[in-house]
Amino acid sequence: MKIVELVIDEKDSLSGIDAVSVVHSPAIEENFIALAKHEIELKEVDAEKKIIMGAALVPNKQIYRVNPKTKEEYYIYFSEDTVRQASELFLMNSNQNNATYEHDKKLKGMSVVESWIIDDSKTDKSRFYGFDLPKGTWMISMKVNNEEVWQDVKKGKVKGFSIEGYFADKLEMSMLSEEDLLLEQIKQIILEDEQI
Repeated sequence: MKIVELVIDEKDSLSGIDAVSVVHSPAIEENFIALAKHEIELKEVDAEKKIIMGAALVPNKQIYRVNPKTKEEYYIYFSEDTVRQASELFLMNSNQNNATYEHDKKLKGMSVVESWIIDDSKTDKSRFYGFDLPKGTWMISMKVNNEEVWQDVKKGKVKGFSIEGYFADKLEMSMLSEEDLLLEQIKQIILEDEQI
């Protein structure tokens, strides 16, 4: 089965993570990535402050997907570098207040209030909350000032975070780069011929 590394295309301003969704089932569209409960565990950090914590992205974890159009089965994964870059762009683009429910309903009153990359899986503070995740995992804490969502957290309906964003297929990007290189070589030959 094909394994595809997804990366951030620095030439595409849409590339990266737009929002974090609270979910209980996954969703996917073409280059749209949604990773949910079966991939990511969610913990209630502070009931009084209504803060929940979990992994937003786990590096090098193969995630099973099916293309809805072609029915092709494959796995995707993100490298540690892509996870770090995605977490940085998420904050740099001021997306910490963008949240959805099940990748469908936009939510108000939800905000990522803490974001970090696990640098040492043995001593990271996530261990204190019962997580056992690898180095390079992007962790977030989210403040839930939305009573409807908070009730779903309390009932166990909301079980994980899921990212929403656009990524490029590394293989397709490398092919495009080769095509771009070939086009540049053709342009150079044409320019040289015109000068003669």
